[in-house]
Amino acid sequence: MSDISRPFVTEDDPDRHLRCQDALQASLQDLVKAAEAAGWSEREVVLAIFELADNHLRTLEANDNTDALIELLKRMT
Repeated sequence: MSDISRPFVTEDDPDRHLRCQDALQASLQDLVKAAEAAGWSEREVVLAIFELADNHLRTLEANDNTDALIELLKRMT
């Protein structure tokens, strides 16, 4: 897998998400090629990556919501 470069822009940079995409592009292509070599179609691989990313994002959001609820409960006690 390709090396992923470190961020070179600040967290408030409006193009930071694009710089992250640039950093991940080569590794993503390597992952897709490896999965294709194992016998999966490119479409299957990309869809699986998309669904895994969506599930991961939902987990992050659920964790954020849980953390917010815990903080609210702490303030109530």
